[in-house]
Amino acid sequence: MIQENTLGKDASHQKSVWRTRITKAMQMVLQHAELAVVLIFAIHLYVDWYLGLALSAQVLELGLLLVFFVNRSEQYPWVMPRASWLWIVFLLLAIFPALHGISLSDSIYYYFNSLFNALLVFWLGLLVAQNTASVRRIFKMFAFFAALLAIHTIIEARTGIVLFKTARYDSSLNALQHFALGTTGIYRAEAFMLNPDSNGAFFAFMLLLPLGLFIDSPSWRAKVLYLVEIILMVLALLFTYSTGAWFSLAAGVIAFVVFVGSMRARVQIVAFLCATLLLIIVVFPSQIYHLAQHAAAADEWSLRLGVWQTAIRVILAFPLTGIGLGRYIYILRSEPYRVPAQIIPVYHPHNSYMELAVLGGIPFGLVFIALLGLALWQALCNWQQMDKAVRAMLGGGLASVVALSFYSLNNAGWTLTPLLAGGWLILGAIASPLLVQKQKASLTAEKQDAVAVTGEEHGK
Repeated sequence: MIQENTLGKDASHQKSVWRTRITKAMQMVLQHAELAVVLIFAIHLYVDWYLGLALSAQVLELGLLLVFFVNRSEQYPWVMPRASWLWIVFLLLAIFPALHGISLSDSIYYYFNSLFNALLVFWLGLLVAQNTASVRRIFKMFAFFAALLAIHTIIEARTGIVLFKTARYDSSLNALQHFALGTTGIYRAEAFMLNPDSNGAFFAFMLLLPLGLFIDSPSWRAKVLYLVEIILMVLALLFTYSTGAWFSLAAGVIAFVVFVGSMRARVQIVAFLCATLLLIIVVFPSQIYHLAQHAAAADEWSLRLGVWQTAIRVILAFPLTGIGLGRYIYILRSEPYRVPAQIIPVYHPHNSYMELAVLGGIPFGLVFIALLGLALWQALCNWQQMDKAVRAMLGGGLASVVALSFYSLNNAGWTLTPLLAGGWLILGAIASPLLVQKQKASLTAEKQDAVAVTGEEHGK
């Protein structure tokens, strides 16, 4: 009997120890949630996308959401995406097209990586952005990570060496064999994105984050760091020779000039960017010349128009249900509708909004646009209600989302796993209702302190 009691106490003690350890581990994760989401994005990019493991980052996302739910409190509030019913409609509408893909595995991959994943990362952004300091930390980490990838891209472009490459890269999508720039002998750097256009789009929308932090920061040391990050990303973008990415960056810069919040900052931005572009033109004239040639090539524009015309024909043929979800379904089922101007088969319509309408039907595409528009509206409302001191930083996030949205008009942006993961996470962070709630609570506390101080002075 005594032995049984002893064993019971030992088992109870073991459970208590494990509970304590788990609680401490979850608290540590919550305290470093900003780092956690950036690491999850890195896993999205390298492990799931580059190495092709597909779903590991989503398991971590679900785990992090569970940690937030279990530990919901006044310190770590639990919030749901606004208009959650619209997300449910979006995911339900995708089920029928998913059942009519070319294979179940391909449909499942697309459903979870391009659709369900968008909800997960957006939701995480809402939860992690507890206040403007949290958003600032996320942006700093994102900018630093993007700068490291920019260095990686520059090394690839200048030496042909791809760091941390794998046998999968060598056998299927080696940049030095696959993405030549016409007959120039120059190869476009694709790095871990496996495509130079996607690589360029990544730097185009990530570059806006250090630009916002540059204006936001009062420290000159920090400004120098953000300046270096910006220059590295501009150079990496240059070596991708992506016309669409440059246009999307221009759209993002225009948006940032609008959202930065002060005329002085607008003048600084324009002057800084003009000086940076002039420096690049002087130092890299050959690259600028080849980029201009690539952008002005008539066959590129006619091919892109042909791709869009084909997509429109497919949409008109399957307006309600689409042709089915999948990564490889479009190149097969769009072939009967291909126009003569599209001289080669393509894997997607080179427009994310068209892609969703083609694969899932027009109602499905419209629901996605509604979700994106609603999230952008929430972010804009937050920007309007926040102190002017943080508007430049939030404006960098807004401009980043605008750049990705613009890029999605001419290529796969909101439908490409690593790009959509970064875009929805940034959008969730700047659209989080916790930002306004914490600011109001802070202002209320300051007023109460002021009233208390005034009362004490009157009492004296």
